[in-house]
Amino acid sequence: MPKQINLAEFETKVVVRELRLDEFDALVKLQAACFPGMETWTREQIESQITRFPEGQLCIEYEGELVASSSSLIVDSDRYSEWHNWKEVADGGFIRNHTPDGDTLYGIEMMVDPECRGFRLSRRLYDARKRLAKAKNLAHIMIAGRIPGYQAVADEMTAGEYIESVMRKSLYDPVLTAQVSNGFVLKGLIPNYLPSDKASLGYATFLEWVNLEYVPPRQRRYRAVSLARLAVVQYQLRAIDSFEAFAQQCRFFADTAGDYHADFLVFPELFTTQLLSLEGGNTRPGLAARKLAEYTPQYIDLFRDLAIQYNVNIIGGSQFALEEGHLFNVAYLFRRDGTLERQKKLHITPAERRWWGVEPGDALDVFQTDRGRIAILICYDMEFPELGRIAAGKGADILFCPFNTDERAGYLRVRTCAQARAIENEVYVAISGCTGNLPFVEAADIHYAQSGIFTPSDIAFARDGIAAECTANIETMIIHDVDLEMLHRTRYSGTVTNWKDRRTDLYRIHFSDTDGDREF
Repeated sequence: MPKQINLAEFETKVVVRELRLDEFDALVKLQAACFPGMETWTREQIESQITRFPEGQLCIEYEGELVASSSSLIVDSDRYSEWHNWKEVADGGFIRNHTPDGDTLYGIEMMVDPECRGFRLSRRLYDARKRLAKAKNLAHIMIAGRIPGYQAVADEMTAGEYIESVMRKSLYDPVLTAQVSNGFVLKGLIPNYLPSDKASLGYATFLEWVNLEYVPPRQRRYRAVSLARLAVVQYQLRAIDSFEAFAQQCRFFADTAGDYHADFLVFPELFTTQLLSLEGGNTRPGLAARKLAEYTPQYIDLFRDLAIQYNVNIIGGSQFALEEGHLFNVAYLFRRDGTLERQKKLHITPAERRWWGVEPGDALDVFQTDRGRIAILICYDMEFPELGRIAAGKGADILFCPFNTDERAGYLRVRTCAQARAIENEVYVAISGCTGNLPFVEAADIHYAQSGIFTPSDIAFARDGIAAECTANIETMIIHDVDLEMLHRTRYSGTVTNWKDRRTDLYRIHFSDTDGDREF
């Protein structure tokens, strides 16, 4: 007599669940299959995504294999325009800009194993995102989607014409067609969204799904205040007899900033030249600069530990760094979670070239922190208005300017331009400089500074656009709160609205860096 059929033997279970870090290798394998030739996730990126927003990192398991995944984060829609790039909105894949109290779920990637297409797996992931948006009472889901079918017809039509053809159903795109069928509405076209996406020629579509069950808050989404506490060091250079003596001075300022619960602590440009007093002072400047670069690993170890120990994001002034024989002046951001970023000086003064042989960097980055987006313009870089405009265009709210000037005229160039950048771009600017003397250290012997924190010039801000200011030429530290929400409100409803009123029909800034070519 036949036995009862065991249905369990026939089951193949499809499970939608949160991604686990131990599935990283399988995820990268899936990504390589879905996007041949494109850069894959790093373990650090996936670990950061899962740590910050585990509910947003989803996957589908089928017959014990990882066959699909999606990544997302929550952002505040007031902070992002439709014309941003992937690196900005995804924080380079680390999603440190994830905002739990935001109103928008932003999808940064979705992929389905080519062998499993046709199983409606993308629909399952989109439905999971919709459930998440409803559970968290988010107003909408926004995504920037690839258009991989465009490359095949790029010689025949523009990207806009291709999208129109797909929407009319006269052409099929494997990504856009699926997104529209899942209830997303096309809002626009984004050029240079992901330059490495050759199949889409860098283009992406901008789509929205509206949560009809969203319950808006009673009040406007703008919070009354969103404070960031800045601590600016005016650092006195003096001869020292050991690296530990240098570390002790730095530790004092970090400890003090921690006591005052500062969010950011900024040191001056090349305040590390103090270490050259350990070399005796008879070394030629070019050789001395390269000798100073040998301290960079110790310097990085020190400031990384200080940022973590005293719970403060540190802009560690700047320090020389040698890369394949080339000397750069580099500012480092040491986040209090232990992560690091770097920004090379882009404009090199004649003295830096002549004395030290410093070479310029070629990229301007905006960094996401737990207190907003920031950029670092090192000294001379502040004197070029294009960089302030580009940084603001990339979303920076605060510009930090470590500087090092020898006399008052040089200082006033930095200060005056810093105040201009604050007004032009409606951002906060903090400048930090050195005082004191270094006898017998050639090209770094005298210093002049009056460090400060500057604001836009409007009724809501400090008188004269100066939030706080050091006494000139003494060692000290100023601490001041800046309100990021006030900044955002002013951009839309200030007495004047410099950023909004730019005549981009008459003039634009064209900028080429590692993010690709962009206009601001």
